[in-house]
Amino acid sequence: MTKAQEFKQQSEQTAFDTALHHKLQNSIGQYQHKHLRGREQFADLELAKTRASGLKQKVIENLDKYLIEFESNYIKNGGKLIWALNAEEALKEIEIILQKHNINCAVKSKSMISEEIHLNEFLKAKNIDCPETDLGEFIQQEAGERPFHIVTPAMHKSKEEIAELYKQKFGTPAQASPEEITKFTREYLRKKFYLADIGITGANFLIADAGAIAITENEGNATLSVSMPRIHIAIAGIEKIIPSLNDLDLFWPLLATYGTGQKLTAYNSVIFGPRQSHEVDGPTDMYLILLDNGRTNILEQPEQRRALNCIRCGACLNVCPVYTTIGGHAYGTTYSGPIGKVITPLMKGLKEYQHLSSASSLCGKCTEVCPVKIDLHNLLLHNRKEAIQQGLQPKAEKVTWYFWKSAMLSRKKMNKGSAKVKNFMLQTFFKKTWGEHRDLPVVAEKSFNQLMRERTGNR
Repeated sequence: MTKAQEFKQQSEQTAFDTALHHKLQNSIGQYQHKHLRGREQFADLELAKTRASGLKQKVIENLDKYLIEFESNYIKNGGKLIWALNAEEALKEIEIILQKHNINCAVKSKSMISEEIHLNEFLKAKNIDCPETDLGEFIQQEAGERPFHIVTPAMHKSKEEIAELYKQKFGTPAQASPEEITKFTREYLRKKFYLADIGITGANFLIADAGAIAITENEGNATLSVSMPRIHIAIAGIEKIIPSLNDLDLFWPLLATYGTGQKLTAYNSVIFGPRQSHEVDGPTDMYLILLDNGRTNILEQPEQRRALNCIRCGACLNVCPVYTTIGGHAYGTTYSGPIGKVITPLMKGLKEYQHLSSASSLCGKCTEVCPVKIDLHNLLLHNRKEAIQQGLQPKAEKVTWYFWKSAMLSRKKMNKGSAKVKNFMLQTFFKKTWGEHRDLPVVAEKSFNQLMRERTGNR
């Protein structure tokens, strides 16, 4: 099947999964309540969003200069920087590091970019023990599933389902409470931290003037992943740059408020490089892999490049009627929801993924909620326009629109044929496309045009 067919098949299954919808409504409802409270910390929220948007846009428009500045300062701090054009190069470089340091045990904190390059599958194939250390990601890893949500990976699972999973995997009680599951996971992973030779993280921000990376989290697992193993590998997209260390006082509260509904997340770390001579902990070596993997394809687009401003808060997913109907796994991609529908076709190719940009109500709620003011619903339209200009829409769609346009431009053609014939044509050729869960509209015996002609006597 094509990616579009897989998306349609999966969407049809999850769209009518009432149990899934109940869990999503509960999780997103709690988020919305916390989000409203988190917004109260801003004296002028619109001004904060405008400033953040301006800073990110400034970086994207001058990305080459900021990357060079970051590279220079990061290397001065003692870090080793690796540029990777795609996922294959990134994984190859990681393998070289693992072999160089003779690594067979690692730990990993939550990172969407590691999902993007399929790092877990790669390490498993190399017989490297590397558990996820974020609770939600750990649950998903044990379940053999990809993250369901950018911020809340196991949003779709109930506490009963998680308890059953832990019973199967670890023999814990079938009725284990969330507190008991959390305690077991903490003790299980603490042993992994002690044994790990290498810690792998992402980076929420790359700070150009400091040559440092910033990580924000709520569980302390990323901090342990950095500080306890002797080697640290960070992986980040080239768009993660912010100009200055001072900008964190704007971006950290925005990310917390729109990501989890907090004023500030529990742990916020700025890592300047490997352990220095005067320091007592931290890794002896730190590697940062800067990944392109299609991001320059987005950068080439004058309009869609604004999508690179994204700070991965996940707020647009929480308000999207499509995401909350079909769920995160239906997309079949690393990044789901409105932001995923914009960037995935540009990163991975419109030919295979153009259907994502069309799976939208264009209600604009995603644009309204975005903390860096990305006009996501307009960018979806740009993607659709691009697909049409490249002639990528299915042949049946082209034919349908051709005849529709021809009829709409001619009153004579619109009036041609009886209502009975038109209803027969709809049922014969469009029933399957319309979907088995919806009833096709019925063409009235007389059109509005005909009724008006009869009333006015204008034949």
